[in-house]
Amino acid sequence: MSAPSSSRRSAALVLIAAGQFVVIMDTSIIGVALPGIQADLGFSQEALSWVFNAYVVAFGGLLLLGGRLADLFGARRVFSTGWVVLATGSVVAGIAGSEGVELAGRALQGVGAALIAPSGLALLMTIFGARPRELTRALALYGAAAPAGGTAGVFLGGVLTQYVSWPWVFYVNIPIALAVVLAAPAVLPGGGRAVRGSVDVIGAITVTAAIGAAVYGIVRAPEVGWASVQTWAVLAGALLLLGVFLVVQAVRREPLVRLSIFRTPNLAAANLAQLLLGGAWIPMWFFLNLYLQQVLGYSAFPAGAALLPMTVLIMVGMIAIVPRAIGRFGPQRMTVAGLLVLGAGMGWLSLVSPSGSFVVDVLPASLVAALGMALAFIPSLGMAISAARPEEGGLAAGIVNTSYQVGSALGLAVMTAVAASFGATRLGDGVALTSGFSAAFLGAGVLALVGGLAAAATLRAPRAAGDQAGQEIDQPAPAPSGH
Repeated sequence: MSAPSSSRRSAALVLIAAGQFVVIMDTSIIGVALPGIQADLGFSQEALSWVFNAYVVAFGGLLLLGGRLADLFGARRVFSTGWVVLATGSVVAGIAGSEGVELAGRALQGVGAALIAPSGLALLMTIFGARPRELTRALALYGAAAPAGGTAGVFLGGVLTQYVSWPWVFYVNIPIALAVVLAAPAVLPGGGRAVRGSVDVIGAITVTAAIGAAVYGIVRAPEVGWASVQTWAVLAGALLLLGVFLVVQAVRREPLVRLSIFRTPNLAAANLAQLLLGGAWIPMWFFLNLYLQQVLGYSAFPAGAALLPMTVLIMVGMIAIVPRAIGRFGPQRMTVAGLLVLGAGMGWLSLVSPSGSFVVDVLPASLVAALGMALAFIPSLGMAISAARPEEGGLAAGIVNTSYQVGSALGLAVMTAVAASFGATRLGDGVALTSGFSAAFLGAGVLALVGGLAAAATLRAPRAAGDQAGQEIDQPAPAPSGH
């Protein structure tokens, strides 16, 4: 297959970035719609987090399978299929009249996202892997699409919820999906030689069930008690399922995850950084939405608009600042610094007041946290995806996406339990709600600080200093075969 032209590469990057934008947008667009969904469908305050977690558990649990399918059947085919599944789940979630149907729709959206994210990243490596300078810029734009989608989702969710109705936070995906599916054959690379292999269905089921059980057990613990038989039975079941998954991966000839891949320098450490980054960032976003609406009394649209400054800072940071900073200081130092700055911002945010204001209590602390996110995301992502063998590009993409999404789900589950234990379930009591949200912010900040310390201890510094400091990202990345 001949190399795609510059204009075609640019168009392909737009589609791939659109995939990253939408799958992350779908984690956040429901934020300001949550009170409306809760009122119409009858969710309890504790169960409300499952509108988020149903998506993230399916997303995070099936990302490894999505990466494997991209390697086996071609990234473009899996990418397009994911959009069809995502659109279908959006319809189900939008027409839902009960909790169960709503969660089923959100889970189906997560399945679609699990196909889109790793196949999109594999396509990016195929297109730009042989062009190191273009790859760095492409990763910056791809990385900026994630936080942009996250906060733009909050803003768009506010507009749609306040001026139309909450089901439209799901329906908005449908025209985007249609446009991408129609454009994909013209701009995304396809064909190539077929890759032989099988799909590890047992591995996919056990890892997804393990993640779901762990999140369920943690979220339910404040309600049924941390010492209850139910809590420990569910958590023990999660550990058992995880053990089964690891055994299956060790003995299968063609596992979902080749466990030895984690011996690749920096791959495991970079994925740990992504896991803790997601575990800190997503709870901040989730509880900041609730603080703005349930404590400060913002309606949906102002709550969404209040988070736009974070989006602008993250996008500017990722596109204009981070690539240059990586070249000067190296990806290891940038990852460590970003996580520590994120932790500092979260600690500042934990000082929110029941009678506070956006300008004093939210804006400065959220900008510090956003700067930390911008500094840490791209270098840790780059190190995680540049280490795999060429034929495992989809797997590497699936692993790093899984790390971030599993961290998001477990981080939110833990911080939901923390917030509940400090009073976040007492709707209408601003003091109690603020106490709960503050505890969640502080806990998420601790996760970020732990991530920074872990990154400092485990990530290997680049082999050369100065102008070559960013070579781990700038090296030609592995282009997955068969795409």
